Amino acid sequence: MIKAAITGTGFMGSVHAEGLKRTNGVELIGIQGSSAGKSEKAAASLDLTKGYASYEDLLADDEVDAVHITTPNHLHFAQASQALKAGKHVLCEKPLSMTAEESSELVKIAAESGKVAGVNYNIRFYPLNQEAKQRVASGDLGNVISVFGSYVQDWLLYDTDYNWRVLTEEGGELRAVADIGTHWLDLVQNITGLKVTEVMADLHTVHPVRKRPTGEVQTFSGKLNETQATEEIDITTDDVAVISLRLSNGARGSLFVSQATAGRKNCLRYEISGTQGSMEWNGERPNELWLGHRDKPNELLMKDPGLLGEHAQGYADYPGGHAEGFPDTFMMCFRSFYNQIKSGSVGTDHDFASFADGHREILVCEAILESNKEQRWVKVPD
Repeated sequence: MIKAAITGTGFMGSVHAEGLKRTNGVELIGIQGSSAGKSEKAAASLDLTKGYASYEDLLADDEVDAVHITTPNHLHFAQASQALKAGKHVLCEKPLSMTAEESSELVKIAAESGKVAGVNYNIRFYPLNQEAKQRVASGDLGNVISVFGSYVQDWLLYDTDYNWRVLTEEGGELRAVADIGTHWLDLVQNITGLKVTEVMADLHTVHPVRKRPTGEVQTFSGKLNETQATEEIDITTDDVAVISLRLSNGARGSLFVSQATAGRKNCLRYEISGTQGSMEWNGERPNELWLGHRDKPNELLMKDPGLLGEHAQGYADYPGGHAEGFPDTFMMCFRSFYNQIKSGSVGTDHDFASFADGHREILVCEAILESNKEQRWVKVPD
């Protein structure tokens, strides 16, 4: 039995805990937060045996084989490098680090450690996204011509909406794009097998000043209590982004990202067009894949293992008509990650995102920042 522990007791920490408890052959034994009190409280609420007083205590536990990192972005580099050097496998929330210099170093550390290292781009693991990838690879769409789509939310629509992610020093200079846009970028590159090679970006901060509550606030907490005390803080990170893309085969693309679009709670959409057909998927209707044709009626493929290709069937646990959603993608990602550990290999034959994938996402993000500042096309470094 492989034993795992989580660092981070917020929203993502609890999601990882649920997914790990559903992953065969893995036992979640502990969790660690920003204080001993938070660790103990989280361990009790999740029915875990250990609430670590510090990250150092977690790493010193010889029972722990793998660490899940769900902390704020600025902690990822140090925590991932320390865990790998301590002989632990690592699954890190995105982004992998704050800079490409850091993520490049993590790729090297991971390779030297001989441990399995992954980034949790969980949206890859909706069954119909695995089906889409399989159909592109088999040539159903022909040569890819264009990719466009969006990832939009509304949880930061008001100037009273606040979370640590809006702060440059904790989340990074790029926010909405790094937080959710990278999910879209990872997904479409994984499905098409293509890489984003050049970007032209226009970023916008809707609220240059936000009202930060003097007390703690959780991710996706909704509208603040009007009586809660606040303080004004300056914001420079992006709420909205429009990005044009060039891909490695010459295809064109575009991405719209927003965390200030009323009514869209968590809506990722893509449409991929090729010389023989097209496909469209919406994360708020994850069990439907639209298939477009020129010379015959379009199709709507419903998630059903009996209708999916052999590879995608492995990511659909439930029969047709039984929805699979957000929590299931974590379990499927973890299944892929821990199967790699069980195989005794650290190769590339897996479906979860590697540290190298996470590093390239940060190279794309840095190119997006440069493009916005200089208002020109910027090439993504190899």
